Amino acid sequence: MTANCQAFRAAWKKACQATGEVDLVIPRGTYLVGPVKFAGPCTNVSKITVRVKGYLKATTNLSQYGYSAGWVEFKWVEGLILTGGGTFDGQGAKAWPYNRCPTDFNCKLLPTNVKFVGTNRTVVRSITSVNSKFFHMALVECKNFKGSKIKISAPADSPNTDGIHIERSSSVHFSRSLIGTGDDCISIGQGNSQVTITSISCGPGHGISVGSLGRYRNEGDVSGLVVRDCTITGTTNGIRIKTWANSPDRSAATNMTFENINMNNVTNPIIIDQAYCPFTSCTPMGTSQVKLSDIYFKKIKGTSSSAVAVTLECSKGIPCQDIYLEDVHLDLASGEKQATSTCKNVRAKYIGTQIPPPCA
Repeated sequence: MTANCQAFRAAWKKACQATGEVDLVIPRGTYLVGPVKFAGPCTNVSKITVRVKGYLKATTNLSQYGYSAGWVEFKWVEGLILTGGGTFDGQGAKAWPYNRCPTDFNCKLLPTNVKFVGTNRTVVRSITSVNSKFFHMALVECKNFKGSKIKISAPADSPNTDGIHIERSSSVHFSRSLIGTGDDCISIGQGNSQVTITSISCGPGHGISVGSLGRYRNEGDVSGLVVRDCTITGTTNGIRIKTWANSPDRSAATNMTFENINMNNVTNPIIIDQAYCPFTSCTPMGTSQVKLSDIYFKKIKGTSSSAVAVTLECSKGIPCQDIYLEDVHLDLASGEKQATSTCKNVRAKYIGTQIPPPCA
């Protein structure tokens, strides 16, 4: 086991200063690594391929990480390919007891395993992330990002270990990946457009989520999301849209399609929650100011582990508009009586099969 930040930095510096297409290889072996930033711009590089073949273990000394930092961070790089079959092990179990985010609105964020900031034309393929201290993978202000054959795992009770978090990014496509973790398998935050999620196997975890939205001022809108051909198993939510009850500002989430999703024993298979507040005590004064419209749930099939399989709880201040449910068939996992639906501040439109029956 070797501590290798210096070697990584030196190799990156050399690669970033090269010309044309560059390959950087982290060979097989186990490496203990503190926080490391691979930052551009790499002016004369057209494509930079980082092949991680080894097993990287994150240092567990939290004082080494900056606020809201990543453990391994790629910044301002064009044409990055991250691949190689290697593993990023966040060694999160030592850090999870220090996570105050479930109870403290202003908590200090623990480090994300692999973070991409302002990267364009990125490909991530055949890598594994385990036991992240916080999010496994985060994209912030990225354009043209393709991820596939990614494996993500952490225990079901690990806090805030979202598999993939996407924020202020556009033209993003994740496919053919396995995600099992303690929070959302994939979370689509504010300011995203044209995000496509296909062939993801999710569970354990909190499902595939849009949000939470409407927590801060000046959030960007979300539009053009497609989630299709996914399997969600044993999670607390299936497809969830969550917006804060007491938004400081107006924003919108629109033109979103969730299609051909199989739910296996999921507690809330379809849920819109516009009164979201995860803390033990919440006093929502106002209503959510996030406008939800043009949302399609199509071919959602499988089983619900709770009596209410479809929850559409929209904002009293700005009711949801143009919510469509088409060919929904969700039975109770117990095989007992029929599941039910519940709705607030919404007139959904129903097409084809509807089990459970629509809200009265």
